[in-house]
Formats: sequence, structure tokens, C-alpha cells
Amino acid sequence: MFSQQPQDLVVVAGQPVTLPCSIPGYHGVVLWIKDGLALGVGRDLSGYPRYTVIGDHSTGEHHLRIQRVELMDDAVFECQAIQAAMRSRPARLTVLVPPEDPVISGGPVVSLRAGDPLNLTCHADNAKPAASIIWIRNGEVLNGAMYSKTLLRDGRRESTVSTLYLSASNIETGQQIICRASNKAVPNGKETSVNIDIQHLPLVNLSVEPQPILEGNLVKFHCSAKANPPVTLYRWAKGGNVIKEVSGDTYEVIVDHSFFTEPVSCEVTNPLGSTNISRNVDVYFGPRMSAEPQSLQVDLGSDAVFNCAWTGNPSLTIVWMKRGSGVVLSNENILTLKAVRQEDAGKYVCRAVVPRVGAGEKEVSLTVNGPPTISSTQTHQALHGEKGEIKCFIRSTPPPDRIAWSWKETVLESGTSGRYTVETVSTEEGVISTLTMSNIVPADFQTIYNCTAWNSFGSDTEIIRLKEQESLPVAVIIGVAVGALVAFIVLIGTIGAFCCTRSQRNLKGVVSAKNDIRVEIVHKDHNAARENEEHTAMKQLMVSVSVLPPFPLLYPTCTVYTL
Repeated sequence: MFSQQPQDLVVVAGQPVTLPCSIPGYHGVVLWIKDGLALGVGRDLSGYPRYTVIGDHSTGEHHLRIQRVELMDDAVFECQAIQAAMRSRPARLTVLVPPEDPVISGGPVVSLRAGDPLNLTCHADNAKPAASIIWIRNGEVLNGAMYSKTLLRDGRRESTVSTLYLSASNIETGQQIICRASNKAVPNGKETSVNIDIQHLPLVNLSVEPQPILEGNLVKFHCSAKANPPVTLYRWAKGGNVIKEVSGDTYEVIVDHSFFTEPVSCEVTNPLGSTNISRNVDVYFGPRMSAEPQSLQVDLGSDAVFNCAWTGNPSLTIVWMKRGSGVVLSNENILTLKAVRQEDAGKYVCRAVVPRVGAGEKEVSLTVNGPPTISSTQTHQALHGEKGEIKCFIRSTPPPDRIAWSWKETVLESGTSGRYTVETVSTEEGVISTLTMSNIVPADFQTIYNCTAWNSFGSDTEIIRLKEQESLPVAVIIGVAVGALVAFIVLIGTIGAFCCTRSQRNLKGVVSAKNDIRVEIVHKDHNAARENEEHTAMKQLMVSVSVLPPFPLLYPTCTVYTL
């Protein structure tokens, strides 16, 4: 039976502790159990270097010694005699953890501006149980502090925060205020203190030289300050972004346009706080776009409103124009085109000028949604019996939903129907629709063809006619051929006589060859000046003959014009 069993103990972290266990007359194996888990077999506790089994084994002493108790030792322990099937009463080992040294935010000297109230915050962390905090001034406890506790992740320790508020009338410079934190591990507590120093914020002046200045030149900023206590830090920023490479009371820099809109600030700090003052630089710079205009697509008859904003210094002038017109449409940021027409579509330019400094411009497009517009030659020509085609060109925003050719009782939008084929091709400028007719018959020249295009805004139609292209009369062709033949014979005779004479003088041998002689006949129609649709008709008659020796290789050409 047990003569000694472990008892509930409370110990402060860092101290040693011994849990007794004596079983006189028992010589078997003894196990120590922590929260249900065996620490080892017998006296072998190699997995726990701070744990040791002590006592005279022969007399049944198996005491558990823990060096430097830690929070992880806070558990329930048992001593078990395995062969005797005995276990001791469970013993709770409670580990107390003193709070860390309390800390007052802003200490050890708290500076504040005269007339301001005082808020002090003291926190004591990592204590078990949670620490209690009191505030002491001149030996007296100050009441009215606010407390809060936070349980840490280990579920055992806690942190305590206390906030003390003192009105301006209840504080004096040079006073010492103490924060004392205590719990069962440190009944006398731990404390820290702060001294109150009522001072004033820095008084700051920021100068900029020279001004005004042209973009790209050097400017010097000087930040002068008076402070009690003395200045501890200068911090520079531009447009809210800290300039890390500058830490003194002077800042020199090459300025650009951004210094006109983004102020440079100097923040001066002393133990009480900071004073921030900023200045813009009067920088002269050319136009820079601050609101970019956007291209528009509007319906026919609607208003189009462009917005274009520039910054520049000195004051700039804005001009709106349509590209290629040279006419000033507006001198304001906003250009409004009332009830736009299709001819208003095009490129528009917003131009800004800063006198003697620079200029800039931005181009935008205006697209006008409206019914399609069709353009085409009203009369196309074709030859009887041949293939002919007529075309129409459609400009449309939005693109046409439908394009159709119609004649007589026929309507054809695409594909082939009998002798007729419709093809549609899209280009950057618009859509080209072509109606092709095979084996032209006389009735085709009497037919009226309609090219019609639709979109969501309306439609447009163009009427196109097919005209027969005149060919050269047969009599004229025969006359031309006979005349050409006579001229050809005369020409060949002349050339032959010349060549024979020369050949007899210079050549001993004769070479025979076959030559091509071309006769070109050009017919000019006297009616071309009266009708723009008719083209000049040209016919070319090719005649090939064999030339007998002794003529050399010759290629004469005879052209006969009929007027």
C-alpha cells in the first residue's frame, strides 16, 4: 500500500517541485502518469530531461522531482504500481506564471500639449492567472481606470490592459504616475512609471526658392522649426508619398509638372508629436492631359459630347476642331455637337496650348449610327451574250442587317438564282454587293435593278441600269482588214527591196526565217463624248504570215486608226 501519495500543489513557474510516492515492500515497476500518459518505465524518464525519479528504490521510494517548473507542467499526475495494480490519488499541479514587466505606452516620459487630457495605457502580458493593474500617483491609488483581459492561444495565460484617463486640470508637468501589475505568483507586483512633461508642438515654416520656375530646374525647400522639447525628426513627402532619402531640414530637387499639383510637405516631430506643413511649387509646364476624351458612337440626330481636360501652367487655351476643317468648334473642355448628322462623323482634335511653354493634342473619332447610304454608277455596260455585273457600295453604321437586289418580280439577297448571282464583300470603308448576270440577253438592258440595304435605323435604295456596250461594225472591220493588208504588202515590198540590196553587198549566205507581223487596229467612237458610261472600243487584228528568203528576221508592225 502507499505510504506517501502525491498531493495537489501550487508552484510558481521556475521553481522546483517534488511529488512524493512511497510503496514499502513493493519491488516491481512504478510508472508516473501525466494527464493519462506514462512518462517512462520505472526510473527511466529520458524523454523529459527536467523530470527525475528520486528516493531509495529498495524501500519503495519513487518520488518525482521537477526542476524549473514550466507552464507545460500544469497537469494531473499519478503514481502507479504496475504488478500490484495500484494507483495513487490524482494530484493537480498548478503552475502560476507572473506577468511580464508592465509597460506604459509612450513611456518613460509622456509629453502632451498644455490643455490636453492625458490617456495612459498599461499592459501586463502572459500571466496565470491574469494580472491586476492599479495606478498610483504621489502614493495614492487613482480610480476610474478601464480594464480588459485577453486569453492567449495556450488557453492558460492572459494579458491585461488598463487605460487611465486624466483631465487637463488633474495633471501637472513633472508628475510621476506608476502602473503596478500583480497576481498570485507575485503578490507584491511589478511596476513601471512615466513622467508627465507638458510641452508644445513644433512651430514650422516651409520656404520654397526660387518661384516661379520652369519645369526641369532646381528648387530648394527649407523647413525651419521651433520646438520644446527639441526636434527629433524631419520627414519629407510629396503628394503623400514619403521621400526616404531626405532626413534633414533642407530638400533640393529638379522639379517637374507634378510639383504644381502634388504639394511637398515637411513633418517635424518632437516627443510631444508632429507638425506638418506643405507647399506647392509654381512650376511652368506644357499641357498634360488630365481627362482623356473618348471616341463616341451616337445615333443620327442625337447629341455628341466630348470631354477633354488639360493641365498646364501658366493658364492654357483649349481648341476643338474637326480634323481637316481648320474651323474652331469650341474653346472649352467640353465639345457638344447637337443633333449630329452623318456628315459629322470623322476625327476630332482637342488641342491645348500654354503660351511660350508648349502644346499638346488628342484625337478622337465620332461614329454616327444611321440608315445606310448607297453609292453606285447608275449605268453599267455589258456585251450581249457575255457575262455582266453591276455593283453598289453601302456605307452603314451599324453594319447593314440585309442587302437585296430586286428586278421585275425577283428578289435575291445572296447565292445564285438562274443566270443571276449575288456576292457581298465587306471592306474597311463599307460593303460592296455585286449582281452578276451570265449570258446577257436583250431583256437585261430594259430591266431596272434596285440595290437596297437595311439596318436598324432605316434603309436606302439605288436604281441601276445595264446598258449594251457597242461593238465595231462588221463593214468597218472588213475595211480595216483590207486596208491593213494592202499597207502590209507595200511595206513588206519596200523593206524586202532594201534588205535585198543590203544583203547582196554584205552577205554571202542567206538565212530563211518565219516572222510574225502584227497589225493593230484602233477604233474610236465619236459618241463617247456624249455618254460618260460608254467606253472606247478597241479591236486588235493579229496577222501572221511567212516571209520567204532572202529577207532577214524582221518584226514590222502596222497600226491603222479609223476616225
